[in-house]
Amino acid sequence: MLAVAAALGLGDLVAGLVAAPSSPYLAVGDQFIRLTPEALKEFATSTFGVHDKQVLLAGMAVVIAVVAVVAGLLSRRTPVPGLVVVAVLGIAGVAGAAASPTFGPAYLVAPLAALAAGIGSFALLHRLARAAAPGSSHADDEDGPEEPEPSGTVGPSRRLFLGAGAVLLGAGVTGLLGRVLAAAGGAEASRSAVGALPAPAGAPKAPPADADFAASGTPTWLTSTSDFYRIDTALQVPQVSTADYTLRIHGMVDREITLDYAQLRSRALLEAPITMTCVSNDIGGTLISNAVFLGVPLRDLLAEAGVRPGADQIASTSVDGFTTGTPVAACTDGRNAMLALGMNGQPLPVEHGFPVRMVVPGLYGFVSGCKWITGMELTTYGAFQPYWQQRGWAARAPVKTQSRIDVPRGDAVVAAGQVVVAGTAWAQHRGVARVEVRADGGSWQQAELAADVSIDTWRMWRTVLTLAPGRHTLQVRASDATGATQPEAFSLTIPDGATGWHTVTVTAR
Repeated sequence: MLAVAAALGLGDLVAGLVAAPSSPYLAVGDQFIRLTPEALKEFATSTFGVHDKQVLLAGMAVVIAVVAVVAGLLSRRTPVPGLVVVAVLGIAGVAGAAASPTFGPAYLVAPLAALAAGIGSFALLHRLARAAAPGSSHADDEDGPEEPEPSGTVGPSRRLFLGAGAVLLGAGVTGLLGRVLAAAGGAEASRSAVGALPAPAGAPKAPPADADFAASGTPTWLTSTSDFYRIDTALQVPQVSTADYTLRIHGMVDREITLDYAQLRSRALLEAPITMTCVSNDIGGTLISNAVFLGVPLRDLLAEAGVRPGADQIASTSVDGFTTGTPVAACTDGRNAMLALGMNGQPLPVEHGFPVRMVVPGLYGFVSGCKWITGMELTTYGAFQPYWQQRGWAARAPVKTQSRIDVPRGDAVVAAGQVVVAGTAWAQHRGVARVEVRADGGSWQQAELAADVSIDTWRMWRTVLTLAPGRHTLQVRASDATGATQPEAFSLTIPDGATGWHTVTVTAR
């Protein structure tokens, strides 16, 4: 187990020195995500939400630890089982790095160094353990009894303890140093150097004070950047500096365009509040957030490139090889679709796509929210299937009208009598026109709506219900500005988003 720790620690250190994405531990995790069946991915997202990656890493650590311990027990007499396990884990790290969509020869340095460190550490520790084992001889005693060790010498047990301690300390220090080096030399340093972003065209509007009912228990209208949900396939956050960044617009266009970060930043920028929703958001789920994005209008870039007749899909590619497919119509119909450079007044956070990501109001993120975007190919839905469509999800996925009860929570105990019920509703790019609440299957009661800031953002609501002592079932439904009411019929998130009325049960006393 200590040998595996040494390998992982040195792997992280070398990855920090050479190429952060080549950390063998994370490289294996990335490939696990790519090869995992879709049903298991959806279960992980639905169950663990924004913590799915931490759960994966923790699970990997547990599995590796168990395998390492078993290998150590089997290696008490011969080092072969342990060496085989260390070699297999090391080769897995090499294979994971080699399979990266952004693979370069430097990516092999860290996993190969980890493999060598693991084998070397295991051989050393096994030799020390054999010498310290009861009945073993660490001296040449074939011709006579063991001589007592001179006073002040270091015995085999002590050598084993010191060796194990040195390996463990080295693993921790090198691993930590590797993470520090990766952070210092990666995209975060480039982001810090960006400085203040240019002002948008036109004065941005501040949201009204009555845009939410936070005092009643709803979220604030604006989600803080640190609380903004993150769901993507990138276990290792891609590290892209502004100096290295380029965007290519090609395919069914009259003029191919290549732009660097400075050129994008120098263009007329648009600022708009946009609520983003993950297609994996279950009924009543929290995979939804609202932020003010700053970026280059997609309609301007597409007009400059000249979209040819017949092109109906933008196939966007991330630096890590992930792809999305976005309707051309949704990027040219006047909505605030953009290549975002900023979020809530600051450059995009690295984990949310720095330096550039796509944001399209009214569409689920899996068909529009390409982070770390480097390419936009104008094509057709018949000619190209992006990542999630290859795995059974819908090609076109407008956000469905949904609503959620935020207070009281499910299974809450409330005081009988008048009870404040409050929550959130969304119908991006159509707008929320009405929210209704009922108790125990009775008549629907129209809720009070917070200020309508934009058709592209969520809208908070609240009402008061009179509840007698006992158990009660509360339900909510919303209607969008077209007059359509969200359906009661339940459906799963796959292939294009969940449907159904959010229902909670409370006890009044």
